[in-house]
Amino acid sequence: MKVQITGKQVAISEAVKQHVERRLKAGMDKYFGHAIEAHVVFSREANHYRTDCSIHVGHGIQAFGHANADELKDCLDAALDRLEKRLRRYKRRLRDHHDRRSARAAEVLSGQSYVLEAEDEPEAEPEAEQVAAQAAVPPVIVDESPTEIHLLDLAEAVMRLELADLPILFFRNQASGQFNVVYRRADGRIGWITPETGGNAASQARR
Repeated sequence: MKVQITGKQVAISEAVKQHVERRLKAGMDKYFGHAIEAHVVFSREANHYRTDCSIHVGHGIQAFGHANADELKDCLDAALDRLEKRLRRYKRRLRDHHDRRSARAAEVLSGQSYVLEAEDEPEAEPEAEQVAAQAAVPPVIVDESPTEIHLLDLAEAVMRLELADLPILFFRNQASGQFNVVYRRADGRIGWITPETGGNAASQARR
């Protein structure tokens, strides 16, 4: 497994690097032995450290964990503990995914991801003419990048959302062939949006 360690305004000693590699290897060997690469980022925030750990565990699957702490080593261990907890929860599904990844490789659609500029809050209530004029102006694209849209069942989509700690995941539903969305709600539950298919769309989620 390739490991990349980055420090943002933080000096990373050789001892810390060795500790990162030991923890990652132990965790991957215990929960999932086929990880491709890992990226650990240390940064300084006010009076504490932050660690972000991202592991590429399979085609299209990222696992992520982060933590804050007063000490660099404690911060790393807490972030990896969170990441390993997520891997442990989905250990069986990850191994199943590894076994069938060759078949799934051909079931990925190429897409494009865009970042739009947020609108500024007006200082005063705009006139009706201004509102109409602003509505006619398309949002400004500030960034774009290629992405992939995977063919997944609902359980695997939720797994990917939670492993990568994503706010939202867009995918093509294996059961219906429709494009679906799963997302993290404010109450901590997972939301699911799917086109109406004769009242049977939610049956796979209730099994």
